[in-house]
Amino acid sequence: MNAPHAVLIPYPTAGHLNPMLELAKLLRSRGFFITFVNTEFSHQQLLKTVGSDVMSATNNLRFETIADGVSQSDSESPDHVFRVWFLIQKNSPAPLRDLILKLHSSSDLPPLTCIVTNFLMNFTRGVAEQLGVPELVFWTTSACGLMASLQLGELIRRGFVPLRDEGCLTNGYLDTTVDWIPGMREMRLRDLSSFIRTTNHDDILVKMEMEEVDYASKAWGVILNTFDDMEREVLGALRGFFPRIYTLGALGELVDQIGGGLKASTRLSVWREDRSCMEWLDSQSEASVIYVSFGSLTVLTAHQLAEFAWGLAGSDHPFLWIIRPDMVDGGVRTALPEEFIAATKGRSFFASWCHQGQVLAHRSVGGFLTHGGWNSMMESVLSGVPLICWPTFADQYTNCRYACVHWGFGSEVDQEVTRGQVRDRVRELMEGEKGKEMRERSKKWKEMAKQATRRGGSSHMNLDRLAEDLSIKEMQSEP
Repeated sequence: MNAPHAVLIPYPTAGHLNPMLELAKLLRSRGFFITFVNTEFSHQQLLKTVGSDVMSATNNLRFETIADGVSQSDSESPDHVFRVWFLIQKNSPAPLRDLILKLHSSSDLPPLTCIVTNFLMNFTRGVAEQLGVPELVFWTTSACGLMASLQLGELIRRGFVPLRDEGCLTNGYLDTTVDWIPGMREMRLRDLSSFIRTTNHDDILVKMEMEEVDYASKAWGVILNTFDDMEREVLGALRGFFPRIYTLGALGELVDQIGGGLKASTRLSVWREDRSCMEWLDSQSEASVIYVSFGSLTVLTAHQLAEFAWGLAGSDHPFLWIIRPDMVDGGVRTALPEEFIAATKGRSFFASWCHQGQVLAHRSVGGFLTHGGWNSMMESVLSGVPLICWPTFADQYTNCRYACVHWGFGSEVDQEVTRGQVRDRVRELMEGEKGKEMRERSKKWKEMAKQATRRGGSSHMNLDRLAEDLSIKEMQSEP
């Protein structure tokens, strides 16, 4: 029998590329041949940032590209997040279908065993059915984030969405208790997807997310970057919606435990990573630094940036702050007050991007001020670093609620951010009794994550189950 052949299709942003690459490493460790499909613009970006060596074919791994119609101006536009998504939806389905058919018929490659697509790249079902191969959806949010997304239709039926008017955003309406979601407790409207915060009956984001969860529910299987002990209750409920769920988190730790041909440190980054921040961290005391990053997509106003800046300054703690060139409306250079730079000189370090996992694992990092994206959550869990959350988009509100209430290693900054609250949250985390409790809980979750990925752990066994299930499916489909 030929090696099983998996085609992996990530969405081309920082938060989706590396989880899919980690999944590729894990499947390679189980004997799979991998074709990793990037969109053309993403591929060109990656060549600039990580180099052709990383993007070259190696044993049992090859990279392919498909058209996306994305230009440099599209990627730099103020609405680039949505513009890129629309262009991919318009331009990529046909080239992807053609590529998959070509791969399947190639005499130089093993026949396709399965297609694994990111939930935002939901247009491969037709070709998967034509070829008779299973299609899996890699859902890169938390299990609780997925369950919250599944409730959008019910929220509409019950009259919660759309909002009656914009006053509902500030008058306390979002504090309405939502106590009927399977497997989820102590939830409010504000803890669900940010897409519910609309007054539009035809909101494109609500429709998009509903289509994505419907697509995933009809897939052969769903892969999640979480582990059973962390989200056991909601995972139990999710199994009533999906035929097969494979929890493989924390992916990065599972890769470290198992390997998979590529170096565990091999990464795909759409920005160049600044290594000098690690040298600065080396010079700091143990657990003394607050690491600040709002991910790859969050955009702040100049006022919000200033409030965070002066809050960090007022905390009197050293900090490492990741500030992307596109992170602030109007540009970063004019947004950071010169007085702030002077006031924090000697205890601050600024970088445009970094290897976040390595930063969080550094001995000097004692806390993480974050947007609450799921990759960031999982990396903080693996490092045993407690959080201060400021969610702004999609599932980040759900992740924040769970970190603060259910998992106990987070606290939250109000949406209307103020320097006083930022200062107090940092001091509470780094100095206070609550911070000590959060740090202890973080250490417990870290050990549980590591246990899940060791031989005999739930994620380790789920990887074996995934490989075995796909092998059985392949044998059943052979003539």
